[in-house]
Order: sequence, then C-alpha cells, then structure tokens
Amino acid sequence: MSVKIGNIDLGNFPLLLAPMEDVSDPPFRFVCKQSGVDMMYTEFISSEGLIRDAAKSRQKLDIFEYERPIGIQIFGSEIDHMRQATEISSLANPDLIDINYGCPVKNVACRGAGASLLQDIDKMVAMTAAVVKATHLPVTVKTRLGWDDHTKNVYEVAERLQDVGIQALTIHGRTRSQMYKGSADWSLIREIKRNPRIKIPIFGNGDIDSPEKAADWRLEYEVDGIMIGRAAIGYPWIFREVKHFFETGEHLAPPTLKERVDTCKTHLQKSVEWKGPKTGIFEMRRHYANYFKGIANFKDWRMKLVSLEHIAEIEDVLNDIENKFSLELV
Repeated sequence: MSVKIGNIDLGNFPLLLAPMEDVSDPPFRFVCKQSGVDMMYTEFISSEGLIRDAAKSRQKLDIFEYERPIGIQIFGSEIDHMRQATEISSLANPDLIDINYGCPVKNVACRGAGASLLQDIDKMVAMTAAVVKATHLPVTVKTRLGWDDHTKNVYEVAERLQDVGIQALTIHGRTRSQMYKGSADWSLIREIKRNPRIKIPIFGNGDIDSPEKAADWRLEYEVDGIMIGRAAIGYPWIFREVKHFFETGEHLAPPTLKERVDTCKTHLQKSVEWKGPKTGIFEMRRHYANYFKGIANFKDWRMKLVSLEHIAEIEDVLNDIENKFSLELV
C-alpha cells in the first residue's frame, strides 16, 4: 500500500531525511537524494525570521526541482506569525509545509517554540489549525513523545492535530527533557499507529542507524515510514543500504573509499555553488570527519582539510586520501 500525503505518493515504505539545523541544506540534500531518500525537508526556519525578511531565513527557502518531494519546515511561538510564515513559505512552492513541535534546544524551546508547545496542547492545536488554513499545501507535523516522562501526551496530540487537518505526523521517540540522550522509545508510536481513530501516516524517528534496525523496527512498531537524521550525516548511503536490505534481506557493500571521496567532493562543490566559496568551504568543515569515519589516523588529514581555504587545495588532499588509504583498505 502506497503511503500518501495529500497527492504526494511516497511508495510503500518511505525513508525520510530529518530536517537538521546547519546540516540539511541543499548541498547535503543533494547527496542524500542521490542515495535514494524518498522525501526531504529544509532546515527548520524561524517564522520571525521570515516575517522580518532575514537573509538567513530567506535563504533556507531555496529548494530545487530535483529535490521533490520536499517540505519546508517552520517553527515559532506566535500563532499569527506562523500563519504569515506559512503564506511566505507556500510561495516558495514546496510540496508541503511541516511544523516543528519537536526541537528541544534551549533557544527554541525556551522561547515558546518547538517542543515547548508540548506543554500547551490547546495552543499547539490552534497554531496548527491556523497553518492549515493559510496554505493550499498539505501540512505535516514533527514532534516528540512529550515534554518529560510525566507528560507523554503525544497520543492526544496525534488525535487533535489530525482533527484540525494535518496529513502526516512524525514522532521522535524521546521527550524534550531527554534531548538526544538515552534511547528512543517507539512503543508509544506503535500505540498511536494502532489507534483506530488515526488515519494519517505515522513516521518514526530516533536511533535508526543500521539496515537491521530499520527492518526490525518497521515490523515491531508498525510505522508507515522511517525518518533518519544523524545516521545520514557523512553517510548518505544509509538510505540505499536500508532499501537494499528491505528488498533482499542482505547487506549492500559499504561505499568504497573512492565513492566516499567523490561524494565528499560533490557535497563540497554544491556547498560552494550555493553559499559562495568562503561560506561554502567553511561550512563544509563539519562534514569531513563523518565522511571518513573508520579510517585509522584520520585526524591529521582532517586538520589539513579544515585549514584550507581553496576548493582546489581541498580536492588535492581528498585525492591524496583516496590514493593513500585505498592501499590500506584492500
């Protein structure tokens, strides 16, 4: 059975790329798309920033045809500002609008946005209804189990948000107070999926970092699809590996060193194209260690990569890495 959000057909068990601040920008989304992700989202965008026309928020609205289907994710604490931000985001022509009710970080949650709305379900419902009314696009939501262990209220959240018109819900299996610590608990996600009132797709998020876990949790928790975040950083191949495992029950060979180098170069080139040389090269620095995780003594190479300021020099070092380590990896 195909999973649908509005008119968007995502196939029978979609893999989604989580929206991650300072990570899931267009260059990163490009390499994930090449590895078979079914749907992606922008980094989350501040409703205040969009209304003020802040350059950083506006730039995050950039989406490209090859990325479809793609959602623009927004967050905020004021209902009217979220309504206005929805109108602005809809003009960028995404496939859907996603609301962030899950971000746990202080400067979001302590300003009444993100996961903090889990403490005020009535306001969350009113905000969601305003967003749904402000756009012709499908609206989806990403949230958590609750604010803390004593207030796991996502079961109620799922029913009430469906009632005001959301068309899919992604649940991260942690509370806000857990941040990203401990283990994700998907048992409540399964309860929501089993609720006969719930008709919309339910996606699970949190701790999926291998094809086996994706396959096991797909069966155990009965979700309609899986959202992967941190496991894709520096390893976009996770999507094709999970799909291959679903189809065959066997592991796809991991990317070769040449493939890691080539993908890293593509990511760097896209980063420079989109952000300009200075910012593109600077912001790429956070990715090198992840692309080459597992290579012994990589630290010295990483130090070299993060010190360079020209794309040609960085590509030379990446070529050196390929030539040096390919001998050791045989």
